Amino acid sequence: MSSAAKLAIALVLLPGIAFSETVTVFAAASLKDALDEVAAGFEAATDHDIAISYAGSGLLARQIIAGAPADIYISANQDWMDEVEAAGLIADGTRRDLLGNELVLIAHEPPPEPLEITADLDLPALIGDSKLAMALTEAVPAGQYGKAALDHFGLWDGVAPLVAEGDNVRAALAFVATGEAAFGIVYATDAKAEPRVSIAATFPAESHDPITYPAALLSGAADDADRAFFEALNGAEARAIFAVHGFRPLD
Repeated sequence: MSSAAKLAIALVLLPGIAFSETVTVFAAASLKDALDEVAAGFEAATDHDIAISYAGSGLLARQIIAGAPADIYISANQDWMDEVEAAGLIADGTRRDLLGNELVLIAHEPPPEPLEITADLDLPALIGDSKLAMALTEAVPAGQYGKAALDHFGLWDGVAPLVAEGDNVRAALAFVATGEAAFGIVYATDAKAEPRVSIAATFPAESHDPITYPAALLSGAADDADRAFFEALNGAEARAIFAVHGFRPLD
């Protein structure tokens, strides 16, 4: 039995869930494959509709603050969730750290030798006349983590002219998958979801802030369906689905 089917069965047993409601979720783009699967199981069990808008966490946060109607927000870093919370838009006591992830260097063509990311890595030479794909380095968590990691090793200044920025991490992944960029920096879960790329190296954890995905029920969420799906995100079956996709469920 698939994880999604198990989730559906488990949710049938949850008491007090109203039917035929729509839950609107704003979620970091890197969550798409896993969260779609979790949502499908919930929909099958409850007859609710889950409408998910995927984009860079910063764009989503700005939309929420500007008044976009959303019930749940899942960010790929703490800073953007802090912005939403500072605007008074998080339901009291609902913010929680949902998942963890890793940052990796991916390649369109696997390098001939294994790479180790250190201050001695000649990344411009590896990239050559191609590009290094990254999510927006000033606004999207994957890009922010990536820039911080490169800065940590003193590599940013050398590669900055070679960076091709995408609106979100999945856009950066697509650049490498299609060969528009020889290398890219994405989450490990993104690399796992795309067979046309390979992981060339993993960034050491100490080179950037911990990659965490905080989730919160927003202050405008008003019905049982919103609360039920939010709780389901941290349930055993959802956690199993996230783990299969490469995420690290957090307590």
